[in-house]
Amino acid sequence: MSREAKPGISAVAAKGWFGAHRWLLLRRMSQLTVLACFLAGPWAGLWILRGDMAASRLLDTVPLVDPYILLQSMAAGHMPAATALMGALTVAGLYLLVGGRAYCSWVCPLNMVTDLAAWLRNRLEIRESASFSATGRYWLLALMVVLAFQGGTVVWELVNPVTMVSRGLLFGMGFGWSVIVGIFLFDLLVAKRGWCGHLCPVGGFYSLLALASPLRVRAGGRSRCTNCLDCFAVCPEPQVIAPALRGEETGRGEVISSPNCTNCGRCIDVCPERVFVFGTRFDK
Repeated sequence: MSREAKPGISAVAAKGWFGAHRWLLLRRMSQLTVLACFLAGPWAGLWILRGDMAASRLLDTVPLVDPYILLQSMAAGHMPAATALMGALTVAGLYLLVGGRAYCSWVCPLNMVTDLAAWLRNRLEIRESASFSATGRYWLLALMVVLAFQGGTVVWELVNPVTMVSRGLLFGMGFGWSVIVGIFLFDLLVAKRGWCGHLCPVGGFYSLLALASPLRVRAGGRSRCTNCLDCFAVCPEPQVIAPALRGEETGRGEVISSPNCTNCGRCIDVCPERVFVFGTRFDK
C-alpha cells in the first residue's frame, strides 16, 4: 500500500496518535452528542432536544429551526410563526459565527458515513471517479426552493437523508438504510466526496452563511510546508487549501477564506509541521 493511501503517518510520528486525530475525535463526539440529545427523550425520557434536525426545541424552551427548511416553507406559501422565525435566526446566527459548513462536519450524522467511504476509498486506492461540478449543490438548492414554490410543500423533506436518519433512529430506519447505503456506495465507488462535496443542497446553503464567518482555518506556518500533500488527501474540499497554503509568493493571505471549508480541522490533525491552526478571517 502506498504512503499516499495512508495520510497522517508522519503526523502520528511527530505528534502522537491523539495529536494527529484530535479534531476528528472532537467532531465524532459532537456528532454523537447531538444524536444522543435527540434520542435521550424517546429512549430515556430525558428531553434535551425534542423534534428532529429540521425543527426542534432545546430543553422545551429554545426553538431551533433549519433556516433552509424555513426558506422552502416560505416559498411554499407558509408564513412562519414567530417561534419558527426565531429558531431559524438562532441557528443561522450560530453558523454565521462558527462557519456555515461546520454543520456538515460537526453536526450532520451523514458526515460519518461519507468520511468512512472516503477513508475506505483511500485505503483501497480507488482512483476512478465520476466528475461532478461543485456548483451542482447550488442548482439543487435553488431547485428545491422552486419546487416548494410550485408545489406548495417542502419537497426536500421528502427525500432529505438527514431527516430520514434522525427520524429513522426514533421510529425504525426502514427505507432509511437504503439511502445511507446508497450514499456510502456512491462516495466509495462513483465519485470521491460526491454527496457532501458536490450534490448536497444543505451544504450549499450553509456555505452561503460561511461567506462572512469569522472563525477560519489559517495556514499560519505555511513557510514550514514540505509539500507532503497529506492535508489535500484528507480535506473534504481540497480546492480550498491551495490559495492560503501556496499564496505567499503572490501576496495572498494565509486564511482559508473559502465558504466551502467545513472547519473540520483534519488538515490541522495530519500536518506534522503544524502548518494549520484555527484563527479568524481577520488574521493577516
